Amino acid sequence: MTQAIFDGHNDLLSRLWAMKDRHGEAFLEGWEGAVSLPHAQAGGLAGGFFAVWVPGDPKTAPDPTATLRAHPPVNTDTAHRVTMEQASILIRLDAERPDAIRLCRSVAEIEAARTAGAVAALLHVEGCEGIGEGLDELHVLHAAGLRSLGPVWSRSNIFGHGVPFNFPASPDTGPGLTDAGRRLVAECDRLGVLVDLAHINEQGFWDVAAASQKPLVSTHSAAHAVCPATRNLTDRQLDAMAERGGLVGLNFGVGFLRDDGTRNPATPVGQMIRHLDHLIARLGEEGVALGSDFDGTTTPDWLQTAAQLPALVAGMEAAGYGSALIDRLCWGNWMGLLRRVIG
Repeated sequence: MTQAIFDGHNDLLSRLWAMKDRHGEAFLEGWEGAVSLPHAQAGGLAGGFFAVWVPGDPKTAPDPTATLRAHPPVNTDTAHRVTMEQASILIRLDAERPDAIRLCRSVAEIEAARTAGAVAALLHVEGCEGIGEGLDELHVLHAAGLRSLGPVWSRSNIFGHGVPFNFPASPDTGPGLTDAGRRLVAECDRLGVLVDLAHINEQGFWDVAAASQKPLVSTHSAAHAVCPATRNLTDRQLDAMAERGGLVGLNFGVGFLRDDGTRNPATPVGQMIRHLDHLIARLGEEGVALGSDFDGTTTPDWLQTAAQLPALVAGMEAAGYGSALIDRLCWGNWMGLLRRVIG
């Protein structure tokens, strides 16, 4: 039987939006991207975080080949519109094809979707440019099903400062949360919305730790000690997460996995195991899961789509991971964490 996997991050919604596919037909029928219903069924992808992400202006985007890539802020009016349009794709899919994919608001709904054979989708906002300082949009999105957000992507907004992409470098790149960001985190705690630390800089990490009473979570990151990219978490951060019963979903992006920090798809499974070993050593066997970043990053050449997830499971088995640990990494740890945050 194929191992069931709950994935901490994918960018399918922004890809469908860019293709003007408002009904998710590419997901349902299969397309050249990483996440589709046929790929999910073939590879055991039973659920995950489906991210809303607002792209920047291509005219101001940094050179994608540069070592340091600092992204400028985005237009907030555009961000409000794009956020709602992308979220509506998942809402529409849930309404039209609940046999294929379901928008889930609790662990009970996730488990029910899995039992029914539908992909369990948790709505996530990656970077809150589409939410205003008064948090009105947060409440609308929460009512629509939002259960996870990252205050920032790797750029600044009214809530804080994202960490730019750089290698080798420290994630300590400047100021963290603003006062509005602290209010956002406190309201997320009250509502039961997970606060994601994946793209925030180090000071922002510590600011979230001070403002939130919940476990510290990064949905798609890796270990800075193995690959010193700014997007990765230092041992000091990992230890703080362990103290709070937090969790890290391992990012599949090769630029965050490799010792040389390059986006070279020729990255063996053993490099992913190195990160898993390090994360488990710092966080414990219940503090590590998966966070692919499918459809949003360059993944290993043997792990280009969700259909190939069994190859990662086979790599875990070859590394000596037992079946109980594999099940926790692939499914159980996300369920345990989500029960404590969203219910």
